[in-house]
Amino acid sequence: MKSVTLSDIAKKTGYSVNTISHALRNMPDISEKTKAYIHETAQQMGYIPNTSAGTLRSGKSKSIAIIIGDISNPHFSIMIKEIERKLRSFGYTAFILNTDEDEKIEYAAIVSAISKNVDGIILCPVQKSRKNLLFLKENGTPFVLLGRHFLNDSSSFVVCDDENGGYAAANHLLSLGHHHLLFINGPSYISSAKERLTGIQRAASNISSAVLHCESVSFSRKDDQLLHILKKHMDCTGIICFSDMIAMQVCYFLKQLGKTVPQSVSVVGFDNIASKFYFPLMLTSVTSSKTKMSVQCVDALLDIISHPSAVHQHILPTKITLRESTSLNK
Repeated sequence: MKSVTLSDIAKKTGYSVNTISHALRNMPDISEKTKAYIHETAQQMGYIPNTSAGTLRSGKSKSIAIIIGDISNPHFSIMIKEIERKLRSFGYTAFILNTDEDEKIEYAAIVSAISKNVDGIILCPVQKSRKNLLFLKENGTPFVLLGRHFLNDSSSFVVCDDENGGYAAANHLLSLGHHHLLFINGPSYISSAKERLTGIQRAASNISSAVLHCESVSFSRKDDQLLHILKKHMDCTGIICFSDMIAMQVCYFLKQLGKTVPQSVSVVGFDNIASKFYFPLMLTSVTSSKTKMSVQCVDALLDIISHPSAVHQHILPTKITLRESTSLNK
């Protein structure tokens, strides 16, 4: 099927090619009535705009890359949806790249995004090193880090208050009489993992009888690691997990080991994915508003695109949402 051109629409409507072009770009010199008619006709004819031509004219592609560690994690997919919706309201198209929390894949994703002439990048960094961060800075493409940030770095970011989130999780379990705690953390090089651990340790230090065990799991081999960790710490009555996804797996394995949640063991997660989904066991969880994080991330990036010297560093407050997975230690 032959592509519909501006000339085809001009012949159909009786307007000049220049008028058609201005109307389809919503230029102010064309009346709203004429724009509506031309847009409707173009749609009926199956017209698809040539974005490359628009990019050449304006130097802007009106596209943003979202580079995320694991799209299958509901925590990320919820935010991607919010980000895409916000970008769409500003006339931007989002395309999503998954890194599998792998530094080499992350580098390839950044290169791919830049080669497509995106106007900006939203990145949840792998953080095994700063190589990709430095590459982004040297390239000059506007970017905002989401969910994680680098210590002593001037890059723009939007994160939640992970340290106070960790404190809230541990304090909740301690207040229920769970003084033998286990924190199943993510990889120790991730900023959120470090900060949550700091908060949990701070809360535990306030109770002289508190005993805290900390274990880390990788993103790639969680199942084997989790079962080993739980068997090793069968005497812990309160478990804090780096994410709700890990917490769900923990609840499953505890059942296999003859433990019930919350009767035998109380479990707290992070990310509050139960705010969007229903599960057989609704998790007590810590998070910031995903909508606020997404909106602030987009607002920050668009401001940096317009004002390249701008820096935005936002730490959003966290709160704990109490549900069915925690109870008094009996």
